[in-house]
Amino acid sequence: MMNREIDFVGKRTIFITISLIIIALSVISIYTKGFNLGLEFTGGSEITILVHSSNVKEADVRETLRGIAPEFERLRVTRVRSATDKPNESKFSVIVGKIYTAQTPESLAKDIYGLLKSGATKDQIERKIADSTGKEAAAKITEEIMKMDLSKLSQEDAVARIAGLLRPHLVSNEKDYIVSKIIEALKEKGFDAEVVSFSEISGSAAEEIRRGTFTAIIVAIIAILIYITFRFNFVFGLGAIIALVHDVLITLGFFSFFGYEMNVPAVAALLTLIGYSLNDTIVVYDRIRENMRKFRRMEIGRIVNTSINQVIMRSINTSLTTFFVVFVLLLFAGKAIKSFAFGMTIGTIVGTYSSLYIAAPIVIKWVKRW
Repeated sequence: MMNREIDFVGKRTIFITISLIIIALSVISIYTKGFNLGLEFTGGSEITILVHSSNVKEADVRETLRGIAPEFERLRVTRVRSATDKPNESKFSVIVGKIYTAQTPESLAKDIYGLLKSGATKDQIERKIADSTGKEAAAKITEEIMKMDLSKLSQEDAVARIAGLLRPHLVSNEKDYIVSKIIEALKEKGFDAEVVSFSEISGSAAEEIRRGTFTAIIVAIIAILIYITFRFNFVFGLGAIIALVHDVLITLGFFSFFGYEMNVPAVAALLTLIGYSLNDTIVVYDRIRENMRKFRRMEIGRIVNTSINQVIMRSINTSLTTFFVVFVLLLFAGKAIKSFAFGMTIGTIVGTYSSLYIAAPIVIKWVKRW
C-alpha cells in the first residue's frame, strides 16, 4: 500500500456535486442551444468553397450566397481550417437543404407563358429566365420571346417555341446549376472562388443514420451492463453505467456549447469514449475486488480509496498519452476528423475523472448493502 493516499472517498460528495453542476449546465445547453448537426443527421447538401483570398469572412460568404436559390435562405457557413491551408486561401463549408433539380424547359416555358399572358414586363421575364440560365443567356432568350406574337399562336405552340429557346441554355444537372450560380455570385462580389466538393444526403438516409446511431449507443450500454454484471456484480455494473452516462452527457454538452459539428465522426468519438472510459473503470473495479478479498475486515470506503490510489498513476499515464495524440489532431487535423478529435479530447479528460472520482466512490453504499 501507499504510505500517503489521496482521499478520493472522503471528498466524493464534493466531486459528485461538481459533476452534477456540469451535467446540469450541459443539459441546459443541449436543450436551449442544441447541436450543430452535420449533414448526416439533417439531410441536405454540403458544398465546400475555396476562395483565393485570406480576407474573406464567413459573413461575407453567407450574405453573398443567400438568395441564389430558395434552399440558400437558411444556409449554414463554417470556415474549414487545416494545417495545409495556404496563406492566401480561405475554405468554407456551406450546408443547405436538399437542392432540387433546375426546371425543365417545358415547365419553365409554361411559367413564362403565364407571365406573358398576365402582362409581365420584359425585366420580370428576364429575371425569371436568369434564375435557370444565367444573365447573359436570359437577355438573349427574352429578346426572342418578346418578338413572338402570342395572338397568332395557341398555348401549346407558344410553350413549345419558348421551350425550344430555353433548352440549349438550361443545365441538365442541379449540381452544375448551383455551382455555376455560386461562382457567379462570388465573382460579382470580387471573390475569385471555386467549388471543390459537393455532397448530398437524402432525408431518409439521414433518418436512418440517426436511428442507427441511437441504437448503437443503447446496445453498447446494455452490453456493458451485462458484461460487468457477470465480470463483477450488478452493483458495479450500475456504477459503470452511471459513469458512462456522466461522460457522454458532459461531452455532448461541450459539443453543444462550443458549436462543434455533431456528425458521424463525433458519434464515433462518443462510442470510443464509452470503451475508453469503461476500460479505465474496470481497472479500478478489478483492484477493488482484489483488495476486498485480501482485506476482508477492512472498511469498504478505505478499500475503495486504497484501490484508486494504487492505480491512479497508471490511469493518468494512459490518459496523458491518449490526450496528447487527440489534442494534436484537434489542432492540426482537417475538417473530416475535427469532431472526432474534439470529442476524444474532452472525453479523455472526463473519462479519466469519472473512473477515479465517480465510478468507484458512488458504489460504496451499494456495496455495503449488497
